[in-house]
Amino acid sequence: MSEQTTIVQAQAQGFELAQERSKDTTGEDTLPSSGAGSVSEHQTLHDEKSSDPEQNLPELAGKYAKYAGEAPDGGFKAWSVILAFGYINAWGIFQTYYEEVLLSSSSPSNIAWIGSVQYALVFLPGLVTGRLFDIGYFKLPYFAASCLLITCNFLIAECTEYWQFFLAQGLGVGICSGVIFGPALGIVSHWFSKRRGLALGVTAIGSSMGGTVFPVAAQNLIPLVGFKWTLRIFGFILLLTLGIANLTIERRLPPTNVKGGLFNLAAFKNPAYTVYCFSGVAAFLGLYTVLTYIPISAVQVGVSNDFSFYLIAIANGSSAFGRLMAGLLADRLGPLNIMTPFTVVAGILTFAWPFAKTEGSLIAIAVIYGFSCGTYVSLLAAPAMAMGAVSDVGRRVGMFMSFAAFGALAGPPISGAINSATGGFEDVGYFAGGVVLFSVGLLILTRYLHLGKLSGKF
Repeated sequence: MSEQTTIVQAQAQGFELAQERSKDTTGEDTLPSSGAGSVSEHQTLHDEKSSDPEQNLPELAGKYAKYAGEAPDGGFKAWSVILAFGYINAWGIFQTYYEEVLLSSSSPSNIAWIGSVQYALVFLPGLVTGRLFDIGYFKLPYFAASCLLITCNFLIAECTEYWQFFLAQGLGVGICSGVIFGPALGIVSHWFSKRRGLALGVTAIGSSMGGTVFPVAAQNLIPLVGFKWTLRIFGFILLLTLGIANLTIERRLPPTNVKGGLFNLAAFKNPAYTVYCFSGVAAFLGLYTVLTYIPISAVQVGVSNDFSFYLIAIANGSSAFGRLMAGLLADRLGPLNIMTPFTVVAGILTFAWPFAKTEGSLIAIAVIYGFSCGTYVSLLAAPAMAMGAVSDVGRRVGMFMSFAAFGALAGPPISGAINSATGGFEDVGYFAGGVVLFSVGLLILTRYLHLGKLSGKF
């Protein structure tokens, strides 16, 4: 091996590339091969005329040399790449408005399918977007999804039929949000290591900000300018925030051609990872129920429509504090150790929510539930990140997200069907709270399988 190649390999150690290139059995990386799948959207990562992968190291290291070394864990560039602003968490305002005004002839369960498809599609594309992220394709899909998301928002303003809302808001907004969300998580692992929990918390705060701003804006704008112009204004807000995100998001490590296609089946040889995937399904079967139905449940017990819209904003505002707190503590105590107790609180509050009959009690539920739920959502990718190599993080997290999507897809409609069948939300609370607490049991089992004991940092 030449001296020049040795120097380049030393530079590439910070990228965890050179030392990982010989691993090929458990999802770890090899150097990009000459196949089309190893080409990023910005640069050909392999010289097709060369059959020696080591000759490609200068090209790889040259492109990312400015970010060589360990993850910076801070600085303007690191923090700027995780800017985010969520929209999906504002669904509760649409559920209420559609039930009472635009789609009053449709059942709560049918309307909930629009929101649940959105929730699910935030996670489901992770299987594809994670794989694309690992091999270098993420800027172009991110930009295309941003443009389409803004377009869908303007189209929602023109919808009048259920199927139109389902296509534009359920499928359109959901898929675009999923394509955007996947790389946003993968990027965190590139720029943060010791402070990864905090970075994930800050990233998740963007979702809470959107879930706070949009409901408050809707409550004030709809009476003034109507539903159509409210959605158009939302579109302009997204144009600004997504424009900034597209300018700042950037990977630090070079793309890698991980063996195994979309699925890294070897990851499921780790029983802790397998159990954790099932815990995600169970958690999302119940976690979105309160956020979806608390406004309409408030109206049914006599709370004014004006105030009910603010419950979503209150829950998401409180969630922002939970996400930040979770990120700060996770770096010291371990993400799973923070997620578990607060998910217990979220499950208990789901049982209690249907029995809240006054504005004060509903506010208390919204604040505490939002805070508790926020800790889970902000850290859910961290355990999956820790169960393998950084270079395969996109696919590994993507597989977990895709599994969790089935829970998010089924949860709100099942809760809506229970509500329609029973005429109240008590049984809804029992169902949703029960599956959330079941997910807690799986989180505890995950920790035991990973550490070999029930205590310890993880």
